[in-house]
Amino acid sequence: MLYNQIVNLPPEYIESKIAEFIAEDIPNSDITTDLAIDKNEKIVALLISQEDTVFIGEKIIPYFFDKSVQIEILFKDGDVIPNDTIIARFIGNSAQILSIERVLLNLIQRLCGIANQTHQFVQLAKPYNIEILDTRKTTPGLRLFEKYAVAKAGGTNHRLDLSSGILIKDNHIAEKSLGELIRKVRIKNISNLPIEVEVDTFDQLKIVLDEGADAILLDNMQPEIVSEAVSLIRNHPNGKNIYIEASGGINLSNIEPYLHTAINGISIGAITHSVKAAELHLEFA
Repeated sequence: MLYNQIVNLPPEYIESKIAEFIAEDIPNSDITTDLAIDKNEKIVALLISQEDTVFIGEKIIPYFFDKSVQIEILFKDGDVIPNDTIIARFIGNSAQILSIERVLLNLIQRLCGIANQTHQFVQLAKPYNIEILDTRKTTPGLRLFEKYAVAKAGGTNHRLDLSSGILIKDNHIAEKSLGELIRKVRIKNISNLPIEVEVDTFDQLKIVLDEGADAILLDNMQPEIVSEAVSLIRNHPNGKNIYIEASGGINLSNIEPYLHTAINGISIGAITHSVKAAELHLEFA
């Protein structure tokens, strides 16, 4: 683990984001609800799971409503909730709850979907002490939410943004000398941020090992090549404490052989960029 983990969300962040989401959906007023619903009518609404799901929303949902709505959340973030289970109750003004329903579901269903996908990978990797890492392949504007969902589901946050760590990739190298580039970056790294280098070949790997790095990303390598690379790293004088990460096309159907390579982590962009939203609904009692 090289980076700070997003295990808490700043209240001001949640509040400002939700205000933005609501303003997008209700720029002036909810015309249908205003015309169809008595402003003084009160209802009870239930948030219910429609599949087994890892819940994310405990710290987020309360910011969707003002204090006139009574909220009871029955689970904590990261809890695994069975199908057809009441997750939360809302008692209050029917117009407010109806107007907020879709925005709330859109966000919470997506975050639970991320948590569900992360949980599946984590359960497979945990017996091998391999971390499942997220990436920066997140929805613009939702990164903190999405990385929080990964962390609460047992995953590990990779760097939050381009300011949080140094990852030298193939596009940074191009025709440059990799050794000279690493030395240049180290000299200029006055903030002492972790330095990770992506390698595609064993020639690159040997250069990185000789120059030194905090982490090595083995990109698009088959499991048997990853195992060979791990052996080379651990037998190098500079390789004992290097964090070894594998990435590139690893999914639930092909992850198994990577779990036997003795790597430290597997980064999987799919846990944030292409998840299926969890099945939840709001039922009005």
